[in-house]
Amino acid sequence: MIVNPIKVPDDFRRTVETAVTERGVDIALWLETTEDDAGVTMAQRAVKDAVDLVVVAGGDGTVRIVCAELAGTGIPVAVLPAGTGNLLARNLGISLDMDDALAEVLDGTERRIDSVLIEGDELATDRFVVMAGLGLDAAIIADAPDDLKKRVGWAAYVVSTIKNLNHPSVRVEITVDDQPPVRHRARTVVIGNVGTLQANIPLLPDAVPDDGLIDAVVLSPRRVSQWPRLALSLVVKSMREQHVQRFTGKRIQVTAAKTVRRELDGDTIADGRSLSASVDPSAVVVRVP
Repeated sequence: MIVNPIKVPDDFRRTVETAVTERGVDIALWLETTEDDAGVTMAQRAVKDAVDLVVVAGGDGTVRIVCAELAGTGIPVAVLPAGTGNLLARNLGISLDMDDALAEVLDGTERRIDSVLIEGDELATDRFVVMAGLGLDAAIIADAPDDLKKRVGWAAYVVSTIKNLNHPSVRVEITVDDQPPVRHRARTVVIGNVGTLQANIPLLPDAVPDDGLIDAVVLSPRRVSQWPRLALSLVVKSMREQHVQRFTGKRIQVTAAKTVRRELDGDTIADGRSLSASVDPSAVVVRVP
């Protein structure tokens, strides 16, 4: 068990111990993340001890870090949705109710999904399993108040989205695999391994976590008044919208004309001008219902 202690209820350990005991399973390690270590050392300890399963309970950031450390090891990861977004759990069909999710992953089956290597200026080489982006989406994440997230969950991002609708656009150059680069003026660019956001909004409707590909979307409304139609086009797949462009490939590189905000699986990272993503097919084994 790798647990972010500030994300789980007080009786969480007792609940887990009861569930695993009922299934004749032992908890070899119970490890809690800290403010200084969001999961790296804990995941490395699990690999060193060659455990049979890692159950991670935390937000998208904790899940990303654990999945990054376990990529290529063959050790399965079971995700419990203890955060605000819980995007990997949502996209894998895992219940957002903690008790139901625990039963689903303990009794579930194994599935291999892709991991995505990510690089960029002012950014050490890392991995993600959900999404990375620059521009508006990073601003939304950065400006969502922590106290509001605790009270209302993902709805806090709605408040932050409204606040940032007029976030400035930036000129970007996008290169997919070996194709010629294309240029856009964008409010945000998101690269994803999965495609569904909170409230089941399909930001990247063609993204599949185990297809050996990654997807990107560029949102480029010029005025605030264009956002409603753009938002509707994200929900209605057949609706064409000129301010939405999509790309698919094994490698996607985005370079902005100036320094902008960036995010990785729901956590803000250092501001910069570029993100370069490449897929590592079937690198992570996950438990699914």
